[in-house]
Amino acid sequence: MDHVVYLDAAAKELDLLLSRQKTMIIRGATGRKLPYGRVAQGDVLYFINNNAEGLVRAWARVTNVLNSEKLSADESAALVARHQQRLRLTGKQTAHWAGKRYLVLIEVVDVAALEPFPIDKSAFGNMDDWLAVGQIEKVRLQRSE
Repeated sequence: MDHVVYLDAAAKELDLLLSRQKTMIIRGATGRKLPYGRVAQGDVLYFINNNAEGLVRAWARVTNVLNSEKLSADESAALVARHQQRLRLTGKQTAHWAGKRYLVLIEVVDVAALEPFPIDKSAFGNMDDWLAVGQIEKVRLQRSE
């Protein structure tokens, strides 16, 4: 399964992934929302910065996924802290994710830059920071230059 993942441009998440300083992505919510239970080892993640440019700039392969059980605020914060070396979260990001009831920690390898390309998001009504696209070629748009 291929996924399009929006990264925090202000926190330079993409740069950290490309330089191998960051090897884990986090998502979380009060309930079990995407990508909870929908991403697996071997899946491919395609990365877009959340700065409105709308271009896929890199990809990575998923090696490990942890879908947490329901967590207390303290358990959630402890889980984030335990994985901080691989997550490389800013203080603002830590405050955002720590305390969520359900966390998904996704370990990635083989992060590589791509020739940037746009995608068609029209099939995804509720814009979120994670799109389970099935196959990237179904949403990949050819650039007109």
